[in-house]
Amino acid sequence: MDIKSICCIGAGYVGGPTMAIIAKYCKDIKVNVVDINPERISQWNERDLSNLPIYEPGLKEIVEECRGKNLNFSTNMKKYIAEADLIFISVNTPTKTKGIGSGQAVDLKYVEASSREIAKYAIGHTIVVEKSTLPVKTAQTIKAILDASLKDKNDLKEKKTFSVLSNPEFLAEGTAINDLENPDRVLIGGDDKEAINDLVNIYSRWISASKFLQTDLWSSELSKLISNACLAQRISSINTISALCEATGARIKDVSLAVGMDRRVGKYFLNSGPGFGGSCFKKDISNLVYISNHYGLFEVAEYWQKVLDINSWQQSRFVELIVKTMFGTISSKTIAILGFSFKANTNDTRESPAIYICRKLIEEGAFLKIYDPKVKYSQMKKDLLFDDQKIGKENWIYSNYITETFSNADAAVFLTEWGEFESLNWKEISKKMRQPSWVFDTRSIVNMEEVKKSGLNIWQVGYGN
Repeated sequence: MDIKSICCIGAGYVGGPTMAIIAKYCKDIKVNVVDINPERISQWNERDLSNLPIYEPGLKEIVEECRGKNLNFSTNMKKYIAEADLIFISVNTPTKTKGIGSGQAVDLKYVEASSREIAKYAIGHTIVVEKSTLPVKTAQTIKAILDASLKDKNDLKEKKTFSVLSNPEFLAEGTAINDLENPDRVLIGGDDKEAINDLVNIYSRWISASKFLQTDLWSSELSKLISNACLAQRISSINTISALCEATGARIKDVSLAVGMDRRVGKYFLNSGPGFGGSCFKKDISNLVYISNHYGLFEVAEYWQKVLDINSWQQSRFVELIVKTMFGTISSKTIAILGFSFKANTNDTRESPAIYICRKLIEEGAFLKIYDPKVKYSQMKKDLLFDDQKIGKENWIYSNYITETFSNADAAVFLTEWGEFESLNWKEISKKMRQPSWVFDTRSIVNMEEVKKSGLNIWQVGYGN
């Protein structure tokens, strides 16, 4: 089939950048990104590209190049589903908050709703591609909904047919554009060879044939889940070792380097920090725990639950360490928070370690001054809202400039590895802070010796006192 029109349902961190790349390399294909959230679509259509809903290095340049030509953002789902030869489902798949599987199982309500919209408005033959991270056999749900729309096909003016594929995305926020342009692999699961070839033909515009991996639907869905789980496992593993380094006097950077140079292990995801965040890792491991318990694999479930437990423990121990170091109390003390996104080069705060750590510091009575170069005040306010709205309301402020964050602070806590934090003038910063002052570097990003020379006390993750 000659693909002339693509529709992506979901204008989030996966759908937006992925469709921008497809539009860049497939000038002859109309790429329409639809979302039920008019505010998000409005942001994608902003004249000022700095106001895009997603910050990703290189993204705004591609949007500027393609938007209004073959890249379009809209809330008109009916129109663009009907026009599409191929539809990506790239919607949010949150963890259930109530009912069976609460806290672990994935809530598929947005996937189901998208499938029903496709079933209702699609015309002719349509290839439907799972792009969201989904539990194993979600494709069955999608197929069932689509097949139900064909029961009265004799009454249809034009015959409908569907092919369902799984094509999970393996991009990492902060490096999404490079990951999309130079992927390690392109995984496609399905049994419709023609539909698979149609999808391959799109990606082949810029990706070599050696990068394509074809599997069945279920293997494709599970592969994405396990890939995220294994990455999160490495983070939790190295964070346990950071604590061991602090206790023994070893240096975590030296240990990580030595271990990472072993080709059997590799160097990636061996940087210690405050724990993993983002929308996928916690959610996907929780789902893996749920699935394992469902099939009676209790030891497997327990194993993966420990990965989550270690992540929470790392954050808790940082808060306890800060309080203990600052003479056992931080009540009425001012703490500068450097970084709020879950990692550098993104404005995404979902499951960011900074949220938990900041909340706990506020509960201990501290006053926070928070700086992040890409996270807006409105997002911080949303993330730091307590159930009791009186708590935390007057206990933090948003810093527009990094220099003002340190003013009259008793301590500075680095929670995100933004590049601009590497070359700070510690001599000038020391003059701004109250003495004695501490620097808590949970990312090993600042120059420890420069901090010490400035007269400040410093604790750095993975380094003994």
